[in-house]
Amino acid sequence: MLRRTLFGASVATVVVAGTVTYLVSSGSDATTSASGKPGPGRVHQYALRSMTAGTAAQKVAGLPAASTEPFSLLGVTWDKPRSELHGTVRVRTRDAASGQWSGWREVEPETEDAPDAREGAARGSRGGTSGLWVGPSNGVEVRVTGHGRTLPTGLRVDLVDPGDPGDSGDPAGGGGTSRPRAAGGGGTDARLAAAAEPIDSPAPADSSSPAAEPSASSSAEPSPSESLAPTSSPAGGTAPSSQRLGAKAVIAPKPAMVSRAAWGADESLVKEPPEYDASVKAVFVHHSDTGNSYTCAQAKSVVRSIFLYHVKSEGWNDIGYNFLVDKCGTVYEGRGGGADRPVHGAHTYGFNTDTTGIAVLGTYTKANETPAGVAPTQAALNGVAKVAAWKLGLTGVDPAGKTTLTSMAPDGTGGKYPYGKKVSFYTISGHRDGFATACPGAQLYAMLGAIRTAAKKLTTPAVAVTLSGAANVGGRYYTKSTVTVGWKPVASATYEVRVDGAVAATPAAGASSAALTLKPGTHSVMVHAKYSGGGTADSPASTVVADVTKPVFATPPALSLRPATVTTTAVPVTLGWKATDNALLGSVKATSPAAKTFAPATTSWAATATPGAAQSWSLTAADAAGNTATSGTSQSVALMPEGQSQRTGPWKRTTNSSYLGGYGLYSGTKGASASWTFTGRSAGLVVKRQSNVGAVVVYVDGVKAGTLDTRASKLAYRQLVWTRAWKTSGKHTIKVVVAGTSGRPIVCIDGITYIR
Repeated sequence: MLRRTLFGASVATVVVAGTVTYLVSSGSDATTSASGKPGPGRVHQYALRSMTAGTAAQKVAGLPAASTEPFSLLGVTWDKPRSELHGTVRVRTRDAASGQWSGWREVEPETEDAPDAREGAARGSRGGTSGLWVGPSNGVEVRVTGHGRTLPTGLRVDLVDPGDPGDSGDPAGGGGTSRPRAAGGGGTDARLAAAAEPIDSPAPADSSSPAAEPSASSSAEPSPSESLAPTSSPAGGTAPSSQRLGAKAVIAPKPAMVSRAAWGADESLVKEPPEYDASVKAVFVHHSDTGNSYTCAQAKSVVRSIFLYHVKSEGWNDIGYNFLVDKCGTVYEGRGGGADRPVHGAHTYGFNTDTTGIAVLGTYTKANETPAGVAPTQAALNGVAKVAAWKLGLTGVDPAGKTTLTSMAPDGTGGKYPYGKKVSFYTISGHRDGFATACPGAQLYAMLGAIRTAAKKLTTPAVAVTLSGAANVGGRYYTKSTVTVGWKPVASATYEVRVDGAVAATPAAGASSAALTLKPGTHSVMVHAKYSGGGTADSPASTVVADVTKPVFATPPALSLRPATVTTTAVPVTLGWKATDNALLGSVKATSPAAKTFAPATTSWAATATPGAAQSWSLTAADAAGNTATSGTSQSVALMPEGQSQRTGPWKRTTNSSYLGGYGLYSGTKGASASWTFTGRSAGLVVKRQSNVGAVVVYVDGVKAGTLDTRASKLAYRQLVWTRAWKTSGKHTIKVVVAGTSGRPIVCIDGITYIR
């Protein structure tokens, strides 16, 4: 909270444009720490209140000089995100260490760095100025003066304390409490020299440059990026998998990158899952416009402060930029969702779709502009080139090329492009190319051509390969032992074919393929290209399985009866089996008594058998590599009509060609029975079914098997309704006894069928 006067109203007088203005303020304190415990930062918010004396229109607002809780970055925000502040925002702050007040500094109102309308509406976003990095401070004074226009409602100043969640203060990190070394743009950070030379420059950096100072040590390198797995996808879509190179036009190496975890993103503040675009067609370069007084040791705290300002102050879901680069060239992962994935950002209003935003920490306007800017360091330019080349290369985009994007801003891009306008951009463009803004500042914008050239130098032609002589199943290739790797050769390149990381073939110059003989097992196959200019590129690795083992019928084919309609020429049967393979089963095919192909996971075939004579049932299983195994059975199916049964009690004959033998037997006397004795391994009862027939009790080899109701809603003859199977063939007796069902005692039998 404000330590001095903000619980009650306070009044101060200042002279603005020759008039006396009364600045009245009161404040509130909101933090990002969920439980009040120390965390990765806080945001203190204080309302700006006052009116120009004697007028009803609010043209001046502010906050008198007062002590505050510690902070390092500040900005002014207001209620409506698309409302413009036509006026001047000036601030001064008190250094926490020296107690000295700074001079007045202007902070730029911004509406162009913004999320799309759907994200802003979902989070209740606010309009705001850019955040200004002032270093560790504990006092503030704010003046907002309208230029003859009503100021936006809900004005407040947001003071961001980045906290210190594990920042070490080392050159690659940056503690939130370290003091700025200089107020100028170049600074005196020793790490600038480590990345000060232009990319591919044969000569050392100009010693007159503020960046060309002695290198600290190799330990100053940032930690590798930690890609974050997405938690969801855009509404109605599926989160895309990590982008793979495939047959892309260009590729570039991934730069070292400080992950979100490493710079201290408080993931609990990100309430919505990341959204994803289809690809990345262009990069928009920004400056953070946070000032140039930070040191590279403070860069993590600057990034964390921007994150807190975007989320807590402006109401965005996450930090808007996809990547950030400090003056020492260190690259920071920005918006979450995976650095190597097409995460939808909030950086260039109207053109956030299919683009990535890269912000250079600092202000890069002209030196005589307000606020005054500096020239970007060579290290920062190199950092932008590296991350732009890599990010565009993931989708095969030429960093020196052009692309067409469509404006998606419902209210236009600051008067530059209306909604739906198709616009041609360089694939590396400045923010001002897509919105009516000064961003990324004149001095950084002037270097975009050099960034494109440097990014182009980092790219190499992608190596696209084909594999023949092997079956591609689900992205894996299967062969017995040989495979041919093909590629489109480049005249200036030599190629190596590598298997499991070792060189397996070195084709002659101009060759476009190489044949490999692989040992049994799973292998990684890739092509490595070396270009005359010194660049190299690897094709995506292909997984190739060499397999000489035949499939196995773990369960050999066997017939069983199945319930269905029986005829004198076709008895419903099921052929069952189970085929397996040590690598991948490709298919199972029947070759007799009919040709049929099954999916690998299929284990049964509903077919019919011809009664009377033995039939051959043969299957061939093939694995993905082409190895085959055959298995089969020869079995016969027989019919025993009702006339061949042994009967007790009264039974009557009913003549009808729909019965198996031209007639059937029926009885309505409870206890009447019919039995059949046979030698076989499977048997089933055949009956007539209709709505007015009843049940029979079934016995197998003298043991009651259960009661079977033969009733059905529709009339159906020759219905195989009950089956029994044994592991081996043997002599068995099936007996049915009329149950005498109340109201429908009659049953009508048509015999049995069995498999020998």
